[in-house]
Amino acid sequence: MLSFEVMITAEKFSTHSFRNNPHGPGIQRILAAAVQAVEPGAAVRKFVQRSGKKLRIGNLEYDLEKIKRILLIGIGKAAPAMTIALQDLLGDRVCAGLIVTKYRPGGYSGSLTIQEAGHPIPDERSLLAGEQILSLLEGLDASDLVICLISGGGSALVTCPQVGISLEDIQVLTAQLLTCGARIDEINTLRRQLDRIKGGGLALAAAPAQLVSLIMSDVVGNPLEAIASGPTVANPTTRADALNILDKYQLRDKVPESILNILVSNLDKLLPGKADFEKVHNLIVGSNLLAAQAALAQARLEGFNTYLLRTDLQGEAREVAHELCTHLRWAWQRADPVPHPACILAGGETTVSLRGDGRGGRNLELALSAVTDLADFPDVMLVTLATDGEDGVTDAAGAVVTGDSFARAAELGLQPESYLERNDSYPFFSALDDLLKPGETGTNVNDLTFLFTF
Repeated sequence: MLSFEVMITAEKFSTHSFRNNPHGPGIQRILAAAVQAVEPGAAVRKFVQRSGKKLRIGNLEYDLEKIKRILLIGIGKAAPAMTIALQDLLGDRVCAGLIVTKYRPGGYSGSLTIQEAGHPIPDERSLLAGEQILSLLEGLDASDLVICLISGGGSALVTCPQVGISLEDIQVLTAQLLTCGARIDEINTLRRQLDRIKGGGLALAAAPAQLVSLIMSDVVGNPLEAIASGPTVANPTTRADALNILDKYQLRDKVPESILNILVSNLDKLLPGKADFEKVHNLIVGSNLLAAQAALAQARLEGFNTYLLRTDLQGEAREVAHELCTHLRWAWQRADPVPHPACILAGGETTVSLRGDGRGGRNLELALSAVTDLADFPDVMLVTLATDGEDGVTDAAGAVVTGDSFARAAELGLQPESYLERNDSYPFFSALDDLLKPGETGTNVNDLTFLFTF
């Protein structure tokens, strides 16, 4: 049996603040529990079982004797572990497959093709992957079964632009959207209008074959059309919606001309109807809520009183930081909503509007914004965590902030506001030895922010 499961142990989360806090080892175990709960291979095996000639996927059952061909398509950061787990169950019944991911796992010697591609900006490999997927789906019939395994990062890893739009145009637009503070659901609304695979395009290309998608959600609220831009889901938005997003962020006059021409065209493509998706089934197998619940369960084992604040956290990272710090100070002062020691958890995904040329990401920016708010505040800790192990383009998953962080930074001559002005959170926390660097996790279900009182 092949396996590319990544074991994220508590030891991988070691930082200065954890090593110097009696609760530190327990908190490290809490973080590890959150990530391990959404390990992609385990998520697939929970939803898929095989008994002889019967294949059960969620509430669906397939008679393998009546299926001519089975194809696997894995798209996203969790694609290798998800796909290999399913291949272990199906064995030689898989006649072909393609895995598109950010990093190719070492040691793979199976029959499926693994294609690395660009993320968060699509590249030539992303374009090639899109063409390979469409080619793989040609000539299928009603006796075939396509199983898609979709996870975070899929929108950039696979691209197949509409005719007249170049890869460079898509790259420019993606960079503009990532730096203006647009939410991932807004970015993917545009992508669905500009791509032949997104917005249900993959499902239509696979017809008349049966299709099942197992999905690890990296989008707040788990909207199917937004996860990897919904390659197997009917597109519920229009070109007018996409234009409204460009206007919201004042990008209409800045995007490449080819993209604007597509969006303002009166020749809207014919939207597929419900009948086109009758043979398509989409199942969520991993989510931010699942990771949060596992973290809280471990926190209770560690002696914390727990409270799930929310899992729909969105907005500008520095503004969200102030909101969460208000909750944390109140929790310490009033023992509300739970008494000390407390573990209060929020999940979701914030955004960052770039103002400088520093190095960091949304989780590090949130943490850096909290340093001043928590200055000299005793017995509290704020921890940010990207479940995929990567914050922005860095090798950090997040950072740790305590009431001592401001004073420790001052001793090193570091001014939080100065670093925040240039979006330079990574070197700030690196100097404090409070970066979380567990390594690539192989999964991706958004971010978690932990608020601790002691």
